[in-house]
Amino acid sequence: MSKAFTKEDDSRPEARPVRRPAAVLPPGASNYLTADGARRFREELTRLQDVERPQVLHASGDPSGADRVSELDERIQDLRRILRTATVVKPATAVADRVRFGATVRVRRGGGEESSYRIVGVDEADPGRGWVSWISPVAKALLNARLGDRVALLSPEGEEDLEVLSIRYEAGSDPGGE
Repeated sequence: MSKAFTKEDDSRPEARPVRRPAAVLPPGASNYLTADGARRFREELTRLQDVERPQVLHASGDPSGADRVSELDERIQDLRRILRTATVVKPATAVADRVRFGATVRVRRGGGEESSYRIVGVDEADPGRGWVSWISPVAKALLNARLGDRVALLSPEGEEDLEVLSIRYEAGSDPGGE
């Protein structure tokens, strides 16, 4: 029997968490980040380098220390790559009458339910919080729409109508509540 079909021991804890894959951008596309996202990534990098990694290195007798250092080093490298390749987009200062990068957009779907999306960089995307990458289908449908516009969202389930109810930009704060 192939090893693929054998059950592994479930009592053994997973040595490492699943690593988030690097964001994939279309060829030639810029790696956009919101100013808030760039700030959060810089803060995380500083915390990992200056606080967490040294703490793990100085903790003696912890058998998982080497694994944790490796995990931290991988995340540090990811953050350095993100920040090195990023084009930080300043928050919009114009009247919020058109959906642009960094906007939080509230929409009404064809069935009447409302949803909010924040259009962010690929490395910032967090669908659970309503943060969608600027290259995602919903962001592509919403970009450049105006208040009151209806846009068509194409998905594997078919076409869905979205009505733009509000557009807002937040300078220096996190509309996701972080």
